[in-house]
Amino acid sequence: MRYHRQIIIPEIGKRGQDKLLGSKVLIVGAGGLGSIVAFYLASSGIGYIGIIDPDIVELSNLHRQILHNEEHIGMPKAISAFINLRKLNSDIKVLPYPDEISKKNVSQYFTHYDLVVACPDNFKTRVLLNEASFKFLKPLVIGAISEFEGQVFDIIPPKGPCYNCLFDEAQDDDIAKGILAPVAGVIGSIMAIETIKILLNLGDLLHGKMLLYDALKEKFREVKFLRNTSCKICK
Repeated sequence: MRYHRQIIIPEIGKRGQDKLLGSKVLIVGAGGLGSIVAFYLASSGIGYIGIIDPDIVELSNLHRQILHNEEHIGMPKAISAFINLRKLNSDIKVLPYPDEISKKNVSQYFTHYDLVVACPDNFKTRVLLNEASFKFLKPLVIGAISEFEGQVFDIIPPKGPCYNCLFDEAQDDDIAKGILAPVAGVIGSIMAIETIKILLNLGDLLHGKMLLYDALKEKFREVKFLRNTSCKICK
């Protein structure tokens, strides 16, 4: 009964739902994007969800990071996520990792999951996840948000293009940027949809194209991009 409204979709059915229940997805980052992705993947019945984040819940997080609440201020975000997702769906397994993903431990996380969702707030981690995606041949869904805008695209190894093709010289901005909270909801929801589509091999994926969202103009636009022939990560 929990998944009835999803199972009656012809493209999903019981077979698709069973596949979701057997799928393992790692979410890197339990912030604004990770909150939305985690809630919707849990409610959709992804059977195994890992969440890795080294930070603790702070009051300033709560306006956009809806996976957490005031009672969990001071708690590791990964543990807060575990508690609240289990309240939402006790059928699934949630594995919290209050850790920072790095070159030293990325292999131990990637090898245990079918797909990775990149929800960090910095370029360095996205670059690391992109490289690991091709090393371990795991699909990667990437999203980013800033102020009134957001973007989503998919990495499907072994074929490019990849994150490095677009942002090979990108550097992190030392200045923290603002964010309109619902923008995280829009982009995070699309990331969750792309995750399910990849797992079930449904529809057209955002591979080789980026979906851009502008909340002020209330418009989406799609930008196609090709593999950078000098890229050392993808083929």
